[in-house]
Amino acid sequence: MKAETIQRVGEILEEAIEDGVTMGASVGVWQHGEELLYVERGQADRENGKKIKRDTIFRLYSMSKPITAAAAMILMERGLLDFAQPVSDFLPGFADVMVETDGGVQKSETPVTVFNLLNMTSGLTYGDEKTTAGKMTLSYIEECIERLHTPQAVTTIEFAEHLSQIPLNFAPDTSWRYGLSADVLGAVIEKASGMRFGEFMQKNIFEPLGMKDTGFWVPQEKQERLAQAYELADGPMKLYTGDNLAVSNRLETPPAFESGGAGLVSTLDDYAKFAQMLLGGGTLNGVRVMNQATVDYFTDGGLTPEQQKAYRAWVGLEGFTYSHLMRIMKHPEMAAYLGSKGEYGWDGWLGCYFTNLPEKDATILLMQQRRDSGTIPMTRKVRNVILGDL
Repeated sequence: MKAETIQRVGEILEEAIEDGVTMGASVGVWQHGEELLYVERGQADRENGKKIKRDTIFRLYSMSKPITAAAAMILMERGLLDFAQPVSDFLPGFADVMVETDGGVQKSETPVTVFNLLNMTSGLTYGDEKTTAGKMTLSYIEECIERLHTPQAVTTIEFAEHLSQIPLNFAPDTSWRYGLSADVLGAVIEKASGMRFGEFMQKNIFEPLGMKDTGFWVPQEKQERLAQAYELADGPMKLYTGDNLAVSNRLETPPAFESGGAGLVSTLDDYAKFAQMLLGGGTLNGVRVMNQATVDYFTDGGLTPEQQKAYRAWVGLEGFTYSHLMRIMKHPEMAAYLGSKGEYGWDGWLGCYFTNLPEKDATILLMQQRRDSGTIPMTRKVRNVILGDL
């Protein structure tokens, strides 16, 4: 990669730090299995004077979702999970789900399937203040946060089963909405595999790929490498110490609730191993995690026209569709930034960002810890500079 490209990526990060947009970030690019770029700037822990480093541990939040989907894919190819199965086969509470309608609440005529969970077409949401279902979801998430550091902390299965008692936002498969589908999928994986969700991931993804710093908690000996989270403020950024989506901020002990939608932590290099495995057709360094046919299926797909219409309301994802807990670019000409047909990935609430570009056999990763981020302008600027060189 050109020296000026590497320099410019560093400058973009420095400009964002100076403007109070982020506290610090790291960026990595790999192509054809080789590292082309690594840049780090800023602070991982301002209060203790710790800089972003290569081994800094980041809270992935929604960038956990592609790994959760990968776990489901592994079970599918082993014949242990059928995506057309009703979720109620694993979580009985989903046998009688209700749907909120204009006229009130009624029993759903169609079941929630595993496939609905993978495509966010289940009717589950993250909550809102406008609907009964949305308010009930927000209230339950708040209850789970209150119980988080007590002996009454909810478990992965308990969390999912309770969601079955909250009306769906829409009838399964009729629309699209981002929400708690991946968390229910984690509970399904736990049931289908016969082991704790995190244990299944550890044995079938993390250990085979050598992702030694990825998991649902951060042991004491690694706590000093966990980046602090920050939020925007009038003036310097503020330290953020809150628990979000029933996920502990400090992650000091193994959680009762292993959130498939938001619970994982990782490093840039660990996540790169996962991404490179997918580009490698399911293998990395001679170790096979899933079959080529499964990877092809996993990294493709899309929504129906009606579902796509709902997805299209998400500004900033023009040109993409959604499938298997990831965005997938179908129309680069419609995108608001440089892109490549077939690229896929996702981001997280604290700003971690991942994309694979099969046409270029390349991975781009950006890690940061800024509240309410997702894909921010800084991230798009970085990828535009990189894509211009790739």
